[in-house]
Amino acid sequence: MARQNYLFTSESVSEGHPDKVCDRISDEIVDLVYREAKKSGMNAWDVRVACETLATTNRVIIAGEVRVPATLLKTGKDGKQVLDAKGNPVINPSKFRSAARRAIRAIGYEQDGFHWKHAKVDVLLHAQSADIAQGVDKAADANTEGAGDQGIMFGYACRETPDLMPAPIYYSHKILELLSAARREGKGEVAGLGPDAKSQVTVRYVDGKPTEVTQIVLSTQHLDPSWDSRKVRSVVEPYIREALGDLRIAANCNWYINPTGKFVIGGPDGDAGLTGRKIIVDTYGGAAPHGGGAFSGKDTTKVDRSAAYAARYLAKNVVAAKLADRCTIQLSYAIGVAQPLSIYVDLHGTGKVDEGVLEKALREVMDLSPSGIRRHLDLNKPIYAKTTAYGHFGRKPGRDGSFSWEKTDLVKAIKDAIAAEDALAA
Repeated sequence: MARQNYLFTSESVSEGHPDKVCDRISDEIVDLVYREAKKSGMNAWDVRVACETLATTNRVIIAGEVRVPATLLKTGKDGKQVLDAKGNPVINPSKFRSAARRAIRAIGYEQDGFHWKHAKVDVLLHAQSADIAQGVDKAADANTEGAGDQGIMFGYACRETPDLMPAPIYYSHKILELLSAARREGKGEVAGLGPDAKSQVTVRYVDGKPTEVTQIVLSTQHLDPSWDSRKVRSVVEPYIREALGDLRIAANCNWYINPTGKFVIGGPDGDAGLTGRKIIVDTYGGAAPHGGGAFSGKDTTKVDRSAAYAARYLAKNVVAAKLADRCTIQLSYAIGVAQPLSIYVDLHGTGKVDEGVLEKALREVMDLSPSGIRRHLDLNKPIYAKTTAYGHFGRKPGRDGSFSWEKTDLVKAIKDAIAAEDALAA
């Protein structure tokens, strides 16, 4: 029997956190490649991006493997593509540098130690490995795409919040989202905050349900060196209370607002950033397992990303169908193999259906090959930069096709598939 009375904590980080700056740049590059592919007539199914970003004081380094349209390749004076020693086309760094600068500017960095205009941006992208390409372009088990790598991916959903997300990560994100929006709008003293911030919320569960907040931690960059912790709390507390909404703040709740005191030097100038270091912030705040793979900077042949989206999509639809109050789904893949090697479902003792039956039903309602996922969720689009702050899950589906994995349009199909499985068993 799962514990019913306990404390659980999750953290979030803002878009100005050094690691999130890098995630944003990496996914701006994914979006750039998809946009340029559409403009140039390149088939979006052929796009390949595996991009890592490192950021430190006024320095950004972008590295990785890509397959991109001709508009992003270097040409010589004769108009022909420039090739490297291996005969591969050479990347033109210009548009990639511009994408990085736009991302930094949008986040809000115009500081001496990290400025969108003055930071040096090195682009070290090169053509995708032929060895990887042969496994992805044609799967070993079907005439379709193979998985871009081996690995395990998890999806999760629960009834704790309207978006079927765990409460601690949901509220940690919401605090920073409200502060960021107010900072950008220049609302009063909150305009004096900087882009870099971290939040952390501890929630008390009683009878398995979130009932109150017992600890609140917020560290936020501020531009005025004279501000102390007390001053920062006076600025941010109204937004924290608004974010928590109906979730009660315990009478003896501990508030830790900028507990070290001054926080003026922030972002990559204060601490180096790297793509993919905030995977728990990106997912469920530690309330569910994580397979280990990061999302940002990857096109969706990489199952680290696409299968994690599919697993969340399925788990959310299971809970939305009222088949369980909690659902964890694991998918596993092998490089060059299209279909998942295994599907595992855990309803945590809250299910109204047999988990083995549900596992079979989920294979029926969705093609879980990389190409099947990309097609079902319509992922071949420039929709990824907006995923890089405040979580990839628990977001509202957008008109541009973003966050399609948050839709609950599989409820009927799952119920019908379960009924069919039950009928076969009978």
